[in-house]
Amino acid sequence: MFSFDFSLPTEVYFGKGVTESKLAETIKRYGSKVLSCYGGGSIKKTGLYDNIMSILKENGVTVWELSGIAPNPRVSSVRKGIDICRKNGVEVLLAVGGGSVIDCAKMVGAGYYYEGDAWDLCSKKAVIKGSLPLVSVLTLAATGSETNPTAVISNDETSDKVGATSKFLFPKASFLDPTLTYSVSAFQTAAGSADIFSHVLETYFNKGEDMFMLDRVMEGIMKTVMHYAPVALKDPSNYEARANLMWASGWAINGFIQGSKVKAWSCHPIEHQLSAYYDMTHGLGLAIVTPRWLRYCLNASNAERYYSFGVNVFGIDPALDPFEVASRAIKALEEFFYSVLGLKSNFTDSGIGDEKISEMAEKAAKALSPNAFVPLKKEDIEQIYINCL
Repeated sequence: MFSFDFSLPTEVYFGKGVTESKLAETIKRYGSKVLSCYGGGSIKKTGLYDNIMSILKENGVTVWELSGIAPNPRVSSVRKGIDICRKNGVEVLLAVGGGSVIDCAKMVGAGYYYEGDAWDLCSKKAVIKGSLPLVSVLTLAATGSETNPTAVISNDETSDKVGATSKFLFPKASFLDPTLTYSVSAFQTAAGSADIFSHVLETYFNKGEDMFMLDRVMEGIMKTVMHYAPVALKDPSNYEARANLMWASGWAINGFIQGSKVKAWSCHPIEHQLSAYYDMTHGLGLAIVTPRWLRYCLNASNAERYYSFGVNVFGIDPALDPFEVASRAIKALEEFFYSVLGLKSNFTDSGIGDEKISEMAEKAAKALSPNAFVPLKKEDIEQIYINCL
């Protein structure tokens, strides 16, 4: 029997020009004192920063800034943002950027109501009990943070990268204008597409009851990424491609496709160590790890799942043996990640050696659930890392 809870409290404004037409009125529902969060300054180069600041100023909104948020957002930025909010009585957060900026803003909002160190909330030592309202303007299709209740934060002091999830972390509203992703580089477009694909695949290859309808939705999202990522790489200003990738980003990880499946992911905790230790781009790390994980986990008890994946996503001949379909499906995924998207295929080419494998495997093993698609111990993860070299 299928049984699950689903809620998507985030309001989404999708389409060209939605930021100009609705941002100010949306923010002012929650307050007129805003902390604007953004990354390395690309929004200034594109003119988005000036546009948003002009809109807010014209509508009587006072703005403070938290800039320089890193692609793997640090808890140090979270702490800085909390301090700014408390000193100035900030009422609402505005995150302009990709998932890293949104994740950082989420934890700033949660930390505002917590008296201890923000890392306690990130590492689940303390429970999130509230948050400042958050509005996001998305500029990169990848993590799905714009419509989900999760934030992933890194700690340079401990070489940890962890995720926190709470109903309080849903953005109140998110603005999705595909034209804002036209300037995203080829590499970030490719890495973001791999990230979206992996979010769906992690749910597809998971324990729990399989609802026919949700399986077909997941296969459709993966095929959408495969179809439109190459178009966006070839023609960065193709609205249809950017729109499809942007919409796929949210639906890949807002909880809808999970249904009654157990959410016990493996590839993400394994990859998080790469981001924590080597500051690797998350989507690239997933592209390297995912095929090796799939190949390592294949066995007689789960081959049928690989068979469905191969037949329905890659169009492999259903008359073939399930193990042959599985093998071809993994090779087809590698072809998509490395040849079509042009991402690096191994650790060595990415400047990563074997010196931290044991340490990373130990941390990843602690983060993995015993209810994972295939339970993995430290030695299993070490072998997967070795296979990635």
